[in-house]
Amino acid sequence: MLEHFFQCPYCWETVSMLLDYSVTKQTYIEDCEVCCNPIQVTPYFENLDLQSIEILSIEQ
Repeated sequence: MLEHFFQCPYCWETVSMLLDYSVTKQTYIEDCEVCCNPIQVTPYFENLDLQSIEILSIEQ
């Protein structure tokens, strides 16, 4: 697992998330640890290195 820090698209706080680098590309939903709003996370790994990550708010 890789810890990654980013800014929440709702509350703009810096939060951390553990990413599983055993799967090259994945998309999942996880709640912000500060404001509890759902965030769509799409990390892309290559050779066990994080190449890019997309963090999106889930409009309700």
